Amino acid sequence: MELRVFLVEDMLRMHGLLRDLFNSIGGVVVATVSTEAEAKLWLEDHKGQWDLAVIDLVLDQGAGLEVIRRCKEDPLAGKVAVFSSYASPGVRAHCLALGADAVFDKNEPQEFIAWCADLTARENSGP
Repeated sequence: MELRVFLVEDMLRMHGLLRDLFNSIGGVVVATVSTEAEAKLWLEDHKGQWDLAVIDLVLDQGAGLEVIRRCKEDPLAGKVAVFSSYASPGVRAHCLALGADAVFDKNEPQEFIAWCADLTARENSGP
């Protein structure tokens, strides 16, 4: 089974890059939104229909912090990864306290890519 990825990102260029990344490691992007409001609506309408949410913190409208919180309200929630240019130690700690499973800086994508590949491999290997 492919890893179903929900992408919350406002940069169109990043949409394509992340879509290509997940296609190459065995995942599929099931939805892409660019605002906090769109993310909350999608999550409300698609409970349990995603395995990984990749969330940027600074969006066109709103912020990713509330999206993290909303993701974790779903008892069927998948993993939540923050992928942002604003992943300072303080922001990282706050995201983890809100329930994020991992926080990565966009300026150092190697750890994010490795984490996602590992997650995808575990998902695709089954129980």
